[in-house]
Amino acid sequence: MNSGQRILVATDEVSDADLIRRLLQDKFENIVASTNPERAVEDFEKHRPDVLILAFKNPEKAERYYLELSRLSAMFHAVPHRTLVLCNKDELRQVYELCKTKHFDDYILFWPMTDEATHLPMAVHRGLRQIASAAMPGESEIATPAQRLGDLESLLVRYAANGPRRVEATSLPLRPTERRIGAAPDRFPRKLSGGGRRNLSDTKYRAGIRGQREIDRLSAGKTGKRSHTGAAAAQPVRRGSSARKGKPVPQPEPEPARVLQPPAEHIRPLVLVVEDDELQHKILKQMLAEMNIDLMFTTTGTEALATLYTHRPDLILMDVALPDIDGVETTRRLKSVEQFANIPVVMITGHSEKAVVVESLKAGASNFAVKPFKKEVLLAKVRSFLNGTQP
Repeated sequence: MNSGQRILVATDEVSDADLIRRLLQDKFENIVASTNPERAVEDFEKHRPDVLILAFKNPEKAERYYLELSRLSAMFHAVPHRTLVLCNKDELRQVYELCKTKHFDDYILFWPMTDEATHLPMAVHRGLRQIASAAMPGESEIATPAQRLGDLESLLVRYAANGPRRVEATSLPLRPTERRIGAAPDRFPRKLSGGGRRNLSDTKYRAGIRGQREIDRLSAGKTGKRSHTGAAAAQPVRRGSSARKGKPVPQPEPEPARVLQPPAEHIRPLVLVVEDDELQHKILKQMLAEMNIDLMFTTTGTEALATLYTHRPDLILMDVALPDIDGVETTRRLKSVEQFANIPVVMITGHSEKAVVVESLKAGASNFAVKPFKKEVLLAKVRSFLNGTQP
């Protein structure tokens, strides 16, 4: 873990700041967030970051933040730093041009969550290496920030010439999207307490086992029976032909060493429970104890999203009321990622209001479990999804 190197995450979304911190905290120690624009200068001067991450979903917000920071901070130009911009897929071209012309140093496609988001720690590493290897600045290095600021100012002057309505018109269509999409982590999130029983290699292994199950199922079906019948019928002909040619009669091949292939039933399904109430954790552990499954618990939506990149659950039990982002929004975000979209989600709720049901189904939930739980109902639902009997 890198120590002594400072990373400042600037954003107007507290949940994004928390998620980015989780993605980086296993590799970097000094990660702080600045989520209040009124304290932007104070935060920058207090922490003096080596890497500044601008996590605004609107590039114009990132540009304005950076320009205001440079104008108002007395030590902005005296603190060597690299600026990394996070963006969504619709703003890629615009952010690319900003980095190409050296307004910022690097960019990462971060929204919606994709594998591209896993490049974030590597981009931070590159920025820190550039800072560490930089020599004493010469005239050209000193002139570069001034030129960058001049370019940014000219861009913002053009924005201002079109009036505030242009910025507002740009941001309005993004607001519904901002609530639906989320950020995601890479392969370096910390192991969550109480949960580190599965990792990416487990995921690949379990996927292989599931594939073997399907092959075995097909082999045991009509096709397998027909092949076996045909092969058995051909054996007398083969033996007669071999005998006529003076060749030894082939013997049946020995059974494969099954010990080398552990049976699929030994792979326990993983169920992720997203619930902030410790009492509910105990209740669910007791109710599901008789099932041959592994349970993992997270207490926030942000924590759950980060967990999906290190542990691949077979089923998610998602509480509707979570302390950061609610269960409906968490479900919407994970369903927007192709690699997570097929994981079934059962919503946990203390009531069954129609509005909650409709919103959850729209977000991609597959079913509901109402508290207080009825054990036989809960077990039946969990078994149905783990056995693949649900549509």
